[in-house]
Amino acid sequence: MKRCLIADQSEIIRKVARHYLEQLSYDVVEADCADEALEFCRNNNIDVILLDWRLPGKTPVEFMTALRFSGENTRRPLVIYATSENDPADISRAFSAGADTYMLKPFDQAAFMGTLSSAGLAA
Repeated sequence: MKRCLIADQSEIIRKVARHYLEQLSYDVVEADCADEALEFCRNNNIDVILLDWRLPGKTPVEFMTALRFSGENTRRPLVIYATSENDPADISRAFSAGADTYMLKPFDQAAFMGTLSSAGLAA
């Protein structure tokens, strides 16, 4: 079973994303701040991270840099950058820092599943 970390300060976003991911049989864990999210990644096998663009504690670039250097034994998860800003410069920075894809928030089920499918995470 694949494990997804939803790293988002919004309880509503976490709840909705959890619902969609559990429909795809993902094991889901949640974090509402960057330090908690990094700790999950260091201590668990995380396959996918849904990363909020305003996660308290670190910028997305700082988070992905810390994730990249979190240890040799840590397998790097696929990172979906979740943002409510359709800013090409911001999205480009996220990709440069290590994001694999992005999605715009708020999302509906079709958009969410479409992003997962494009990333090879859903049928």
